[in-house]
Amino acid sequence: MNEIYDEEDLERQRRRRERVRRMRQEKERQLRLQKMVRRFLCAAAVAAAVLVFVIAFAAVQKAKGREDRGQDPNLQKDPLEQAVLTTAEDLKKVFGLPRAQIVPPSQTDVSENDLAGVSDKQYSAHTTAATEAPPEEVNSTNAVFIDLGSGEILAQRDYMTVINPASMTKVLTVLVAAEHVKDLEDTFTMTIDITDYSYSHDCSSVGFDVGEEISVRDLFYGTILPSGGDAAVALATYVAGSHEAFVEMMNEKAEQLGLSDTAHFTNCVGIYDEAHHCTVYDMAMILEAALDNPLCREVLSAHKYTTKATAEHPEGIEISNWFLRRIEDKDTGGEVICGKTGYVVQSGNCAASYGQDENGREYVCVTTGAHSGWRCIYDHVAFYKKYAGI
Repeated sequence: MNEIYDEEDLERQRRRRERVRRMRQEKERQLRLQKMVRRFLCAAAVAAAVLVFVIAFAAVQKAKGREDRGQDPNLQKDPLEQAVLTTAEDLKKVFGLPRAQIVPPSQTDVSENDLAGVSDKQYSAHTTAATEAPPEEVNSTNAVFIDLGSGEILAQRDYMTVINPASMTKVLTVLVAAEHVKDLEDTFTMTIDITDYSYSHDCSSVGFDVGEEISVRDLFYGTILPSGGDAAVALATYVAGSHEAFVEMMNEKAEQLGLSDTAHFTNCVGIYDEAHHCTVYDMAMILEAALDNPLCREVLSAHKYTTKATAEHPEGIEISNWFLRRIEDKDTGGEVICGKTGYVVQSGNCAASYGQDENGREYVCVTTGAHSGWRCIYDHVAFYKKYAGI
């Protein structure tokens, strides 16, 4: 009877895996279709922006022939600036990104309103004395670039505006877990509740199977490199006994870092929730804390990794940090060593990274609100090239 039961149980699992595989294929097909639509809309928005630029430029050229230039106040505006702002507005309408105020260099000092309700501890680590606006090509709606050596915020854009951190959340997940895990070779058995949670929320996943015995070390790498929702929740459950209990630990850590005025987390994955939020500055502080932990630094800097062999995956699962692999051949004036990306509709494409220039000077960069994954990468390249390439 046991053999029959085992065979029937295995057959049920096989059928279930087949159903999940088909559902994933359909979901991937839908996502590809959605990406095509977004690309089309983006192209249309850019075309509209070009048309606005041409009209504005023609108007300025016509106005130059007037003797009294001061009669038309619109002539004092730069038509290129008008076109750029129009493009930004179009992109926000297409992608539903939050409205971001582009702060000119002369207005980047922190005002009293900016500091209202924010603890002194949060601002003690870094100063905005030398802050300026990001490079012109940076598309992200929120950004901060910090020199870790001097403690100066070299550039920022709405860095204290509350955003959804998406999967950048997992930097805090591995930080909290690393501070409590004692045996990386210990194992955790994947449950159907965890895989269903990851699938139902449309999370990225490593691809672990129900019942698979996974090493804790593999859960760390699975959480960061492919941004696995299955690995993140499994790691949280291993550490705290439940996802909910682990989230409490995350918020306690945020409070220890002095971020609780603007940072609050409701899950360890980065799933959108109105109550799940922080600022790009908060995320920079979290990444900085993670860099001080040897395990976190090791995981966040890995480009590729293969999980241990199991009965379900005899050759292991090869996973990659595509942000690091795609930025490694770009001219940044140094090297981007660690990185974690994220995406939800409400925050656009975002990323947190750590890099060094050729002299070993260290920097942290966090951005959110880019309209594509590649645009997010090139925004980080622009920051490093301007400030770390000196």
